[in-house]
Amino acid sequence: MELKILPGNIANMIAAGEVVQRPASVVKELMENALDAGATQVDVVITDAGRTLVQVIDNGCGMSPDDAVLCFERHATSKIATAEDLQHILTFGFRGEALASIAAVSEVTLRTRRKEDEIGVEVEFAASEHLATKEVQAPSGSNFMVRNLFYNVPARRKFLKSDSVEFKHILEEFTRVALTRPDVGFSLTHNGRDVHVLRPAKSLKFRVQDLLGKAVVGDLVDISAKTSIASISGFVGRPETSRKTLGNQFLFVNGRFFRSPYLHKAVMKAYENLVPEGTTPSYFIFIETSPEEIDVNISPTKTEVKFAEDSVIFQTLFAAIKEALGYGAVAGDLDFDNPEAGKIPVLGSRFEEYTPSTIPSAGVDPHYDPFAGFPAPSASSAPREKEPSFPDFSHVDRKEDYGKLFDDRTLASSSVIPVHGRYILAPSKTGVMVVHVRRARERIFYDRFLKALSRETHATQTALFPVRIEVGAANRTVFDGNADLLASLGFDIVPFGTDTIVVNGVPEGYSSEPGKVEVMVGDLLLILSENHNALPEMMESALAAKFAALGAAGGEPVSSPLEARRLYDALMASANPEFTSGGKRIISILPTDELDKRF
Repeated sequence: MELKILPGNIANMIAAGEVVQRPASVVKELMENALDAGATQVDVVITDAGRTLVQVIDNGCGMSPDDAVLCFERHATSKIATAEDLQHILTFGFRGEALASIAAVSEVTLRTRRKEDEIGVEVEFAASEHLATKEVQAPSGSNFMVRNLFYNVPARRKFLKSDSVEFKHILEEFTRVALTRPDVGFSLTHNGRDVHVLRPAKSLKFRVQDLLGKAVVGDLVDISAKTSIASISGFVGRPETSRKTLGNQFLFVNGRFFRSPYLHKAVMKAYENLVPEGTTPSYFIFIETSPEEIDVNISPTKTEVKFAEDSVIFQTLFAAIKEALGYGAVAGDLDFDNPEAGKIPVLGSRFEEYTPSTIPSAGVDPHYDPFAGFPAPSASSAPREKEPSFPDFSHVDRKEDYGKLFDDRTLASSSVIPVHGRYILAPSKTGVMVVHVRRARERIFYDRFLKALSRETHATQTALFPVRIEVGAANRTVFDGNADLLASLGFDIVPFGTDTIVVNGVPEGYSSEPGKVEVMVGDLLLILSENHNALPEMMESALAAKFAALGAAGGEPVSSPLEARRLYDALMASANPEFTSGGKRIISILPTDELDKRF
């Protein structure tokens, strides 16, 4: 077989598959390029979750006409000249792959002008081919317009997810970049709607608040540590705010976001025995170290980093978080960023000199009578109220009358008995039936939700008071994209602002207690954020099972025979009352023979 050299455009398309995986990849690369260009304002405009348009406008240094064309060539870079430069990288980009990869799988228009130039330039590329160059009027900086992503790679375009999922990824990348530079202004617009308008922030904490809301910032504790290898700063969440959903976990090194399962273990080890199993705390951790101590050139997307002294970083991070959590547990409610806040008093060694030598005591008169001097009330002086009169029921047959107070169903409830809120006992032909309450609810919910997902209606239980929850802009898009699904299941959830939802109602049988509603919203996010790529019937069954387990977990204990009877009746009407959708047993029979052995 004869060897051939791949044409440049084919090679670029193959390489683009590593760098440009989805529209969010384009947003990340162009925003980072803008910051490398010294921009103080970066505006991102998205249409159709990036399928139709990704536009990034900055007020950076701009490019000359020659560089505006050259920047789309593979390995064109101004960051590296020698191999030694790889050991001193402090910029986001350095390999010259991003723009070449983007131009290989989309239609790109760039307008740019340097401050010293009177006229700007516009260049057009499509499928790695240079189409046109012309002079234009343009503000200083760069304006990249990326249209019809993957138009020439139909297979890659077909694998893109729904708009809500793709835009969620865009929001994640936008957030990561915006967190690295709180001194820079950013904006994000999607389909004509402003999602974020961020002015330069006074500090990182204000930037976190602008991006993720006050609720997130209020639950954070500062961390700080410094060694000869690295310095660590940032914030970690209080243990009680940990959630099942993975969100708000950020690691940065020298201003660059990266992922590290190894350092994530350091965080979780610091929270050991402080958070429930299966939950993850929030953290915003910034590591500063010498460029020689890290290698950022091990992944095409540059989201993986190698540390020369990774064990030192691990131990330093662990110790910093443990110290912060211990300090935050005592002084967590104090606002240390407020200059007006009072200082915690420090007791000196001579404190005893200032304590009083004697402690004053209060005088007590044991013979004092507060009623002395007042005339004692007498029977004749006290006003008498008219005695109430009651009808005479002596002639009524009480057995018949009491029967009218209860309907047949309530009388039948006497044969169904709740036990400690967790079990129900009922007689059976062969002995005593024991029903597991939580699993019974799970089975009932499963049948209801399966019908609802099959386009049948589902009752909503209106909350006494609406519950407003800040979920962040990224999570808001998850609820927006699944609004019809949630409504069909009985959730009444409406958007509020750009990062908040209001829960007006939950499916019948769910708890509407505000605290449990907040936990439920976190679990909903976990369910809705998962990709469901199975056949429709399998997807409906899987969703119904997850929503059923969620509703059953938040249910209140069964406290009355009437409530027990209703649950029992609903279970008996189920398609399969003996097992949950996951195959766990709901009903167990204690035979009469077994009971006889106990007596």
